[in-house]
Amino acid sequence: MSGVVGASGAVGASGVSGARGASPEGATAAGRPGDGPPPDLTHERLKAYEGRPTAAAGVGKDLVNEPMIRHWCEAVGDTHPAYRGPDAIAPPTMLQAWTMGGLSGHADRSGAYDELSRLLDSAGYTSIVATDCEQEYLRPLRPGDRITFDSVIESVSERKTTKLGTGHFITTRMDIRADGEPAGTHRFRVLKYAPAARLPKTAERPQATEPARAVEQRTAAEQRMSTAAEQSAAAEHRKTPERRTPRRPRPVINRDNAGFWEGVRGHRLLIQHCTGCRTLRFPWLPGCNACGSPEWDTVEASGAGTVFSYVVMHHPPFPAFTVPDQPADGAGPNAAAAPGAAGSDAAGSDAAGPDAADPGAASPYAVGLIELAEGVRMVSNIVGIPYDKVRIGMPVRLEFLCADEELELPVFRVAEGGEG
Repeated sequence: MSGVVGASGAVGASGVSGARGASPEGATAAGRPGDGPPPDLTHERLKAYEGRPTAAAGVGKDLVNEPMIRHWCEAVGDTHPAYRGPDAIAPPTMLQAWTMGGLSGHADRSGAYDELSRLLDSAGYTSIVATDCEQEYLRPLRPGDRITFDSVIESVSERKTTKLGTGHFITTRMDIRADGEPAGTHRFRVLKYAPAARLPKTAERPQATEPARAVEQRTAAEQRMSTAAEQSAAAEHRKTPERRTPRRPRPVINRDNAGFWEGVRGHRLLIQHCTGCRTLRFPWLPGCNACGSPEWDTVEASGAGTVFSYVVMHHPPFPAFTVPDQPADGAGPNAAAAPGAAGSDAAGSDAAGPDAADPGAASPYAVGLIELAEGVRMVSNIVGIPYDKVRIGMPVRLEFLCADEELELPVFRVAEGGEG
């Protein structure tokens, strides 16, 4: 596998590993005083599960195939030539993808893992977090390969204490074959734990020194938007429950993205521009993901774009999204009220429908991945067209909608003639 290098690949035959949360190497063996497991839950009892299969003679639901390879590479932005063309191979890190059961699952799973999980649940280790995975690649996977696999519980650790809490690490090992030949190994580790007791916030965070306060100060844009939100929320809270209007989730505004939301308030869609390598980027980041430079300025988007992809949201309905939006002042001649919203960075679908007037019935609405004329993509709502008429490649134009008295959101309206 050496020589196949890319965002989805690896150098040599060593695995790809990463870690989130806790790790067995950094954990300690002692637990909190007086917080031990039940007497009958010994490590020997847990170790009895080691070697028990979780899947035997499993079969991948699809042959290794070019469409899945292409979708994977497009999703992660990997353009390595080894993954396309007549002699294409699959990115090595797709190893586990070929074994996944999808929404319908696999019928060849044993009950050993579930039994172990229930045992730990009964002992108070009710939380779980994935910590890391390790992969080893033995041969390339090519379109047409039939994937089979076996999986076992490889190890259950002694009781460990981490910052998250006290519990046990469980490692499963999956041996994967392609047309009967060993193709790779996938190890997956989780921590089943009892959450650690949290100190009160006042005890967690001692009084800050003056320099620390200066570092923690929010930007002026953050402060203005936060103050407006707090005042609006207080006024809303003073209303009787019957008169309160359901409110959309507030965007999370910090020093890295406050400038974007300040632009939205002024009806400008701003894109970050790296002054080092001149790359445009969206969403906003503290540094360039192309060259790493922290220096940047902004360019204003023209507002033109096309639908690169989209989904239709049917469920669950949110009360706040059934309340018609108001067009923002200066949002453009095509601005119209709309009921739905994609979330903190997008607003809703068109209000021309019976559900817009009925706060108890939320209409489905389209959430699009919009490719702007400048080349970057953003998630927002597609308005001005029934959700079932949205199509990939459809031209759209930016406009701003008012979600409530202090929140405006960028959305995209289908351009004139775009429905054809």
